[in-house]
Amino acid sequence: MSVRLHIERLVLDGIALGPHDRARFVAAIESELARLVVSGGISPALASGIALPSIAAPETTFAPNAKPAQMGAAVAASLYRGVGR
Repeated sequence: MSVRLHIERLVLDGIALGPHDRARFVAAIESELARLVVSGGISPALASGIALPSIAAPETTFAPNAKPAQMGAAVAASLYRGVGR
């Protein structure tokens, strides 16, 4: 089975990252979402190809010294919880 996830726009309040950190942040979101889908599956609605116009993911907070990869992984986990399994 193949899964393709397209996120057109991701709105994050309160995160300011430079270009280099932004790339690490995005890469962490992508890899963590892939890991979560492989290990935990996806909801039957999403598996059938339904498009969601928006989701409300649970709020995520970070430690003041969190690295972009840690922040990206936390955001991915929140997104995964937001779409429901």
